[in-house]
Amino acid sequence: MASVTGDGTVGKALHVLDQVAAFGRPVRFSELLARSDYPKPTLYRFVQSLTNQQMLAYDPDRQTYAPGIRLVRLAHAAWEQSTLAPIARPHLDALSAKVGETVHLAQLDNAHVLYIDKRNAGKPVQMYSQAGKIGPAYCTGVGKVMLAFSEACTVDRVIAQQSFHKFTPHTLTSPAALRAELTEIQTNGFGFDREEHEPGIICIAMPVLSETGRLLGALSVTSTTARTDLAGLETYAPVLQQTAKDIAAEAQNWSFPDYDSKETTGS
Repeated sequence: MASVTGDGTVGKALHVLDQVAAFGRPVRFSELLARSDYPKPTLYRFVQSLTNQQMLAYDPDRQTYAPGIRLVRLAHAAWEQSTLAPIARPHLDALSAKVGETVHLAQLDNAHVLYIDKRNAGKPVQMYSQAGKIGPAYCTGVGKVMLAFSEACTVDRVIAQQSFHKFTPHTLTSPAALRAELTEIQTNGFGFDREEHEPGIICIAMPVLSETGRLLGALSVTSTTARTDLAGLETYAPVLQQTAKDIAAEAQNWSFPDYDSKETTGS
């Protein structure tokens, strides 16, 4: 709870929203209380306030709480105004048509990967990633390429927060192993997921960088070991790189402007 107390009441209320959303289904107050660090009266007060503000929705028949309609409106506005998704949409469509495989668009969300858009392959394969879901940064292609092209302080912070849980026999399980791969990705300009998060799922990932090299997000082409291999995925590197450049070029003139130091400091 220490991570939210510094932001006072607002931080605590957002923490409760996170807890409700984490269930992935409507949740009873008793279930929420069982996982909460807050005393029952405090938690109840936050839940009632969030419900009154339509940030949570209460179902009186089932006696459950779920994310509310106001939160949905805010999420849609954030998707439109604060992510690459709206301007990337036609580029993802074109990339998906060219490669015939699953395409992902992601951005870093603190220590996680946030999938903000996805195009399924002609013959879809069941996998974890969906738009709106978060995933681990250390064992996903998009996560690793974003870390590889992040500032050193960001890399240190994100690595310190990784669990290094071994999802598959191929998962990187130490900071040293991850840092070694990040160096390789910096050299190559792209990275892979070698069945590190899900068995049989592989991908090639490319960072989306501004003209000044600032990280904006990442793209990936994802397939299965039953369809192709890493060498096959690497043939998509040129078109993936061009798509990333096209998205970055539009982002420069939209919601992600770069300013030089003189402009930002007024000197």
